[in-house]
Amino acid sequence: MVRKLKYPSKKVLQDNNIINYKNRGLGLENDINNSNKYYLEHDIALIYKKPTPIKVVKVDYNNRINTVIKEAYYEIPSTTDYNGLYKGKYIDFEAKETQSKTSFSLKNIHDHQIKHLINVLNHGGISFLIIRFCTLNKTFLLETSKLESFLNNETRKSIPLSYIENNGYIIKEGYYPRLNYITLIDKLYLGDNYEDEI
Repeated sequence: MVRKLKYPSKKVLQDNNIINYKNRGLGLENDINNSNKYYLEHDIALIYKKPTPIKVVKVDYNNRINTVIKEAYYEIPSTTDYNGLYKGKYIDFEAKETQSKTSFSLKNIHDHQIKHLINVLNHGGISFLIIRFCTLNKTFLLETSKLESFLNNETRKSIPLSYIENNGYIIKEGYYPRLNYITLIDKLYLGDNYEDEI
C-alpha cells in the first residue's frame, strides 16, 4: 500500500517503504548516534536525536502486535536534528550530508531551522551545523555565528567548501566515539585544548 505523507509545505511524499530524501544522511546520523551513545554511557553528555512531529490519521488495528500506521502527516516543521546538555550548556545542532566536492547547498537546510539555530545562539546556547562531504570523507562543525555571517554577507545559494574549511573545524573520526565533536565544543565554547582527548 502507498501512503502519502504531507510535510507542512504541503509537499506530498510517497511511501512505498518511505521513499523520500530524509534518509539520505543516515551514515552521518548513525555516526552521531553512535557518538551520543558513547557520551551517555561514559556520563559525558546527554544529547539526543529529536523525533519528527507527526500526526497519525489512519491506523489498521489487526491486533495489538501488528498495528500499522496507514496514513500520517508532518504536523509542524521540525526544528533541528539533535539537542541536549553538556557541562551545563544547552546544545542544539543540525546534521547534513552532501555529495558535492565543492560546496554545501543551502537548499539542504530550511529557513526555520537556521532561524532556530540563531535563536538558540542568541539565548546563550551552543548551536552549530555538522556537515559531511561524503565524497571527500570529511566532516565539519560550522558554528551558527559563521553560518549567519555567511548568510548576511553573501548572495550565493551554497556555502563553498573553502569557506567551511576556513571557518569551520574538522571533526576527528575514531572507532568509539565515531565523531568526537565534544572536543570541539570544549575548545570553542569552554576554552579547553582541542588536542585533549576524552
